Amino acid sequence: MSRNTLRSTVLAPTPAPAPRDRPTVLLTGGSGVLGRALIDELHPDFDLLCLRRNRPLRDPRVRELKGDLLAPRLGLSDLEWHQLALEVDVVLHSAAETNWRTRPEDIVRTNTLGTETMLDLAARADAPMYLVSTAFVVNTPTTEDEERFPGAAAYLVSKAAAEQLWRDADLPGALLRPSVVMGDSATGRIADEQGLTKAIGSMVLGQVPVLPGAPDARVDMVPQDYVTQAIGDLVRGGVGNGEYWLTAGKEAILLREVADVCAEFAVRHGLPEPDRPRLIPVEAVHRLLLPMLEGTALPGSMRRRLRYYAELLLVFQSELPFDSSLGEPHCGVRPSHDDIRAALVRNLESWAEGQAGTLNRLRSRPITTMPTEAAS
Repeated sequence: MSRNTLRSTVLAPTPAPAPRDRPTVLLTGGSGVLGRALIDELHPDFDLLCLRRNRPLRDPRVRELKGDLLAPRLGLSDLEWHQLALEVDVVLHSAAETNWRTRPEDIVRTNTLGTETMLDLAARADAPMYLVSTAFVVNTPTTEDEERFPGAAAYLVSKAAAEQLWRDADLPGALLRPSVVMGDSATGRIADEQGLTKAIGSMVLGQVPVLPGAPDARVDMVPQDYVTQAIGDLVRGGVGNGEYWLTAGKEAILLREVADVCAEFAVRHGLPEPDRPRLIPVEAVHRLLLPMLEGTALPGSMRRRLRYYAELLLVFQSELPFDSSLGEPHCGVRPSHDDIRAALVRNLESWAEGQAGTLNRLRSRPITTMPTEAAS
């Protein structure tokens, strides 16, 4: 072959491959804490279609679909429902009713009927269905739990029922069980203040005289970016079956460590060193703590706070450590014990930014008792 022939062969234009649209993921719960972090994780690789009912997401990275998760076919017409099924490649159902002050029957209805609707769509679309549940579904509420904390008990019952619906549907996809989702491991930021944020803020301010739990109890919490990376890897990898525990597992930090981190943080930021909470064993919560709250002369704000911690305990206690799937193939990476402890500090730093005015006032005047509402 001559030099001229070679040059013409190399320089000859070749037709570009036909463009291929990115797969479309229908995401529910995109306005929630985990949902917003999932948008960050998934938008580089997928066309995101986010279901919303009333409040717009106003995120240029996603397309929005207005619909009612509890209405037949999301409230869409037959034609719109058919067109949606043709478009969707993956269903990621993250929406759930997590407000325990909602009527118990409404919590169960939302978390089960919503799952049924998305399973129906996934079946029609011939798409895998990824269901976000919770690791704490392993807790079964007692009759006493249901009487004292009906909302939290209904949440656990509804999550177990949703998981069973997913299994019975026998569709491709995966069941995803995160534990407590904390803020980002690098920035500490989270979309909305959660129960964990309120609890650690109150501990920094010395507002938690007692706390349900044994000193060596583990608190299984995972930064949101570890959770969303694992979910993203499972979806990108096309994982078609299995139940995945997105938990810290044996790397989870101890309850007494959480109290230590909060106290150390307070001192570093020029606040009075808070007393460590008195830890009450789980078995004593119903027998001692709750009856005490019902008949005590403690201020109403303190009673409400302690009752709230007892309610958190009902949901988030378990025989730890959990199994953990983090770090397995197509399931992100597993944080170390030190990673989680460092992330807790960053969560506190992010909380302190939002409490800057309160913290500055506390530093500027000598006080012996912290105000009871500063972290509420």
